[in-house]
Amino acid sequence: MDIVAAVLLVLGTLLSAVAGFGLLRFPDVLSRMHAATKPQVLGLFLALAGLGFALKTWAVVPVLIVAWLAQLITAPVSAHLVGRATYRSHHLDSGHIAVDDLAEAIAEQERLAAEADAEDSSSWRQ
Repeated sequence: MDIVAAVLLVLGTLLSAVAGFGLLRFPDVLSRMHAATKPQVLGLFLALAGLGFALKTWAVVPVLIVAWLAQLITAPVSAHLVGRATYRSHHLDSGHIAVDDLAEAIAEQERLAAEADAEDSSSWRQ
């Protein structure tokens, strides 16, 4: 059991380190976002599983599961919000995007917002 725990802890630590190196080495926000979420969630799972094996008690398993589920839920959501904010603030290198599915929806939303602003300013003048 100690060998299994050690292997899981080392693998989890390595995956978390890979995520950290990806944050430093990747060129743009979308690549860094991917590096921050994908290996980190799996790395934390392996580390928590190794911790569960190392502690050799079932009492900590619910706590470890809750910790992993919290990471599993929050990491993709935060990455999505960072990616969306980056896209909307135009801090994105469009050369790295193969298909831009949001461009049409954003343009339509901006057009509607401009029309609403024009309507508000014309009603204010009257």
